[in-house]
Amino acid sequence: MKAIILFGHGARDVRWREPFDRLAQLWRSQNANVPVELAFLEMMQPSLEEAVSALSLGGATQITVVPVFFGQGGHLRNDFPVLLDACRAKFPAIALSATPAVGEDLAVLQAIVDFGARAL
Repeated sequence: MKAIILFGHGARDVRWREPFDRLAQLWRSQNANVPVELAFLEMMQPSLEEAVSALSLGGATQITVVPVFFGQGGHLRNDFPVLLDACRAKFPAIALSATPAVGEDLAVLQAIVDFGARAL
């Protein structure tokens, strides 16, 4: 079974998480057959490992991690690969893959341009 993890940075202020919760709910409403979990690099739960574990217990065998970051900064270039490799080692029966940061996608950038245009 395929599943997805939406991976964010995390923050001290719990309200920072609200758009991520809405994003996960939007995913569920449009892709009910593909489970989704949120995961955070730091300061918030669940961690990437906890999200992989939850999906694994739910029967997932293929998990795609989508970094909900604007760009490929130090966290995605340095910290994220270490976390992903640790999950691969801990969950060898799960095929774990990752996409580039969402901000690297032209459609996402265009959606931001469109958002700005609507604001005018």
